[in-house]
Order: sequence, then C-alpha cells, then structure tokens
Amino acid sequence: MLASLLALFLMQVGPNPSLGTIGDVPDELRNRPPREGESEPAATVSQRSDYLARCLALTNDDAEAALDFANAWRGQVESDLELAQSAHCLGLGLVRLERFAEAREIFEVASAEAPDTLPAYRARLAAMAGNAALADGKPATADPLFAQAITHAVAAGDPALAAGLHMDRARALVAAERPDDAVAALASARELAPEDARVWLLSATLSRRLERLGEAQQQIERAAELDPRSAPIGLEAGVIAALSGRDADARRSFESVLVVAPDSDDANRARAYLEQLAE
Repeated sequence: MLASLLALFLMQVGPNPSLGTIGDVPDELRNRPPREGESEPAATVSQRSDYLARCLALTNDDAEAALDFANAWRGQVESDLELAQSAHCLGLGLVRLERFAEAREIFEVASAEAPDTLPAYRARLAAMAGNAALADGKPATADPLFAQAITHAVAAGDPALAAGLHMDRARALVAAERPDDAVAALASARELAPEDARVWLLSATLSRRLERLGEAQQQIERAAELDPRSAPIGLEAGVIAALSGRDADARRSFESVLVVAPDSDDANRARAYLEQLAE
C-alpha cells in the first residue's frame, strides 16, 4: 500500500513563476515617478511608463507580436530601466513560445540591465531566468540564478521575496538531486517567513520524501496551524500519517480535503488514497 501511495503522490515544491506571475508589472515599478534630472516632458514619461504593461498584456494574446513590440522598444529606450523592462517582456514572450533557453538568457540580461536602485526588480528578473532554466530541464543552471536573485532580494531588504526565492531554489535543488541543499534552502525560507504556510508545507513534503517522517509531521502540523483549511496541507498530512502507519489520522486528513475543496485535484487524490486505505 505504501509504495502505491508514494506512486500516486507527486511532490510540488512551489509554484511555477515562469508562467503567470512573471507577467505582472512588479510593485516597485507601478506608478513610478520620474527620476530627478529627467528632461523628458511629464506627459511623455507617463505615456512611456505603460510600455511594460502593454507589452506583457500582449504576450497573453500574441507572443510573436509581443516579441516584435519588445524588440522595437529596445531600439528606442531612453533609460536603463526601459532597457531592462523591454528585455523582461522579450523574455516572457519567449517563455510563451516555450523557447526557454533563449528566455533564460534574456532574463539574465534584463537583471543585469536593471538599475542598482531597484534590487527587488533585479531579483525578480534573475528568478525568471532561473525558472526558465528549470522549464528547460536544467536545474543545475537554475540554482546559481536563484542564488543571485536571493542576494538582490536581501539587498532590497525584502524578506518575503527572499523567502519565496529560497523556495524556488529548493525546487531547483530537488530537481538537481541535491536534497540536503534543498532542506537548507527551505530552512532559510522558514526563518525569513515563519508565518507562511507554504514553506512549512514544502518542508514537510520534502522531509516525507526523504523518509524523515518525524520532521515531516512537525512541519505539516505547523502548516495546518497557519492555514487550517488548505486542501494541499490536508492531503500532505494524510500521506504522512499513512506512511507513519496512522491510518485513522490519514482518513481524517483525506476526508477534510473532500470537505474544504470537493471539486479539486487534491480531492481526487484524497479519494484515491481513501480507496487504497479501504483495501
């Protein structure tokens, strides 16, 4: 039974920022006022300030057109920030076209081009490069990119961003078959964001995969305290309980998933586990 339970359950180490979230305009760039010394008229600055949003929106409908927009924009940029933003959009268009190696390279360029005064933006761009490398099946390449992103996030004084990047790095380290380093990355994330249920869930999942069930149980209990109605947490709690030989606890956890998210993929997995426990 235990082997089949493990076969059914797939580890999820964090979201995939290469899709969706990197299409957003970062907070530090929203409504950014003109810098001192800018000679461009205010009306023109305002008009150009929405280029990134326009380009990113275009990637959702026509990635090829977004590449054309970004390349044309790069030919007429008027600041280092615009240079980085145009590369940001170019990279996202390449991701949409699944040209991940090229996307990684352009995101690296974008991170280097971003002004030193915007370290959080540099961090996000480096993380995009890391996620593109992961999507390209190259976790060893992704790892130093996430490490670089973490350095920028620390410089920005943004512990929440740094914690998320440690989680992303953990995904790369797991994929690179470096589980102990992934454990350390998640420990750093927990230190930076101790109230984030996601990092406790990911820690529990990794501990369980490494057959450290005592640690996994402590971590999943903390995750449940922070987010008691989370279906993924309930599912993981059930798997840990089942592997620990606590079938009654496992059933309760799986049944809780059916209550909080009856139509979800987690619920479908929970039903499968319940069927196996019944056997």
